[in-house]
Amino acid sequence: MSPLVIGLLIFAVTTALLATGMPIAFGLGAVALAFMFIFDGWNSVHFVPETVFAGLSDFTLVSLPMFIIMGAAVASSRAGSDLYEALARWLHRVPGSLVISNIGACALFSALTGSSPATCAAIGKMGIPEMRKRGYDADLATGAIAAGGTLGILIPPSITMILYGIASETSIGRLFLAGIIPGLLLTVLFMAWALFLSWKRGTVLVDKDRIYSMKEKLELLPRLLPFIAVIVGVIYALYGGIATPSEAAGVGAALCLVMVVVIYRVWRPADLWAILRDGLRESGMLLMIIGTSILFGYMMSSLQVTQSVATAIAEWQVNKWLVLAAINLMLLVAGCFLPPAAIILMTTPILMPVIIGAGFDPIWFGVVLTINMELGLITPPVGLNLFVINGITPDVSLPTILKGAFPFMMCMVLSILILCVFPELATWLPKYLMG
Repeated sequence: MSPLVIGLLIFAVTTALLATGMPIAFGLGAVALAFMFIFDGWNSVHFVPETVFAGLSDFTLVSLPMFIIMGAAVASSRAGSDLYEALARWLHRVPGSLVISNIGACALFSALTGSSPATCAAIGKMGIPEMRKRGYDADLATGAIAAGGTLGILIPPSITMILYGIASETSIGRLFLAGIIPGLLLTVLFMAWALFLSWKRGTVLVDKDRIYSMKEKLELLPRLLPFIAVIVGVIYALYGGIATPSEAAGVGAALCLVMVVVIYRVWRPADLWAILRDGLRESGMLLMIIGTSILFGYMMSSLQVTQSVATAIAEWQVNKWLVLAAINLMLLVAGCFLPPAAIILMTTPILMPVIIGAGFDPIWFGVVLTINMELGLITPPVGLNLFVINGITPDVSLPTILKGAFPFMMCMVLSILILCVFPELATWLPKYLMG
């Protein structure tokens, strides 16, 4: 049996197994073990413990639980509500101000947490009822939060980019830098659409007679500035060569824990335990997926599937943009059914030789891949953000949320096209600051 046929068989079996609802880590591990045993015999199974633990011994992985705890600490406080309220006061006189304030709050909160569901929940719980109460249609209110929440995996620090950096063996610091300008671009595109639709529907200004004093505009900033300072400090430490990602993440997590205790009085043992418990649960899940995905990649490589796919694509001699379009389509379809972590860890070892062979920058591709993962978060049938928003507003149907999110999906597609035409939007900042 040829490696390409084996690869198709692996794809079919993996898809079928994961479609049953089996946990991703167990599904990938089971497929890897089965194919290693069938095609390489019992002796190949002896390499399983060594392969898994060698992959998990990467010191960079320490940054994952630290960034997760950092996000869990911020998400447990009222920082999201304060962010929304502060922006709403400053942007009060801007057309479509409430929607724009919510999208801006999503962008800032995602930089604090790195989590899309946490951003949706924190901003949506206050923002969606407020928008609907003041005349914004349900589809725009819910769609804006669902899409704004996806910024959590693009704007640094991003768990998704850490996983891609580990899987592709590229610099996590460069990936974080590469995500800044595209993240701002996507935020501006979201805001532009929200402003246009608000103007078209006539919900331009609400409470237009309300005037906020400078004292009211500034009163929430003392609570928020320390958290923003931590993010800036973590990024500076990374890019300034002061600390490794793991060290910067550890300090950031410790400072965020201290600040939620001091600023928001989250000091009860039960509250602190909930933060650590949630961080441990998500970290354990991700590390299990990473370990089994490394085994999955080893199996693909040992059966020559990865090499054969790269060789076959190179022999086609098709235009590299057609190859990229096919990869984007594959990632989009995969994102409809699987979470970003699983897709990145499964596909990156296969795609990297193809991307490099086609002459694309791996850092730039990491940004394009991440935007694809954002699309998956608001695309049915398994769009996680759609269900988070539906849980916040059970009286709004899923089709209505999807209708509101669809234009924002088109903004993401447009951002990918812009990055294809102007790749320097992703590559300039890493090159300028890190050489």
